[in-house]
Amino acid sequence: MKVIFAKQYLQELYSGKTVQNKKYRFQPHIVKRYCKTIETMIDAKDVPSLARINSLRYEKLQGNKKGLSSVRISDKYRIEFEEHSATNEDIATICNIVELSNHYK
Repeated sequence: MKVIFAKQYLQELYSGKTVQNKKYRFQPHIVKRYCKTIETMIDAKDVPSLARINSLRYEKLQGNKKGLSSVRISDKYRIEFEEHSATNEDIATICNIVELSNHYK
């Protein structure tokens, strides 16, 4: 699966750079889990294969976040993303990572 980052801080977190905006600094264990989850998403063949990994708790969001999907990093944090499919010879799913959010805020 191809993963695209919608916001600069998401790319910086994944690449291991220090995020400049203090609002987007997270605890080291959250960043580590974020990177591991992104790797899992990249290695996945498509979105349904993410749903088969129970620890990610994949779900389609509802309400004001309708159109987004999410996978969990921890009980408190999740990655929100948009799903796009390209129909060529091989089916490629492109996930646009939108937000690393505190689920309970």
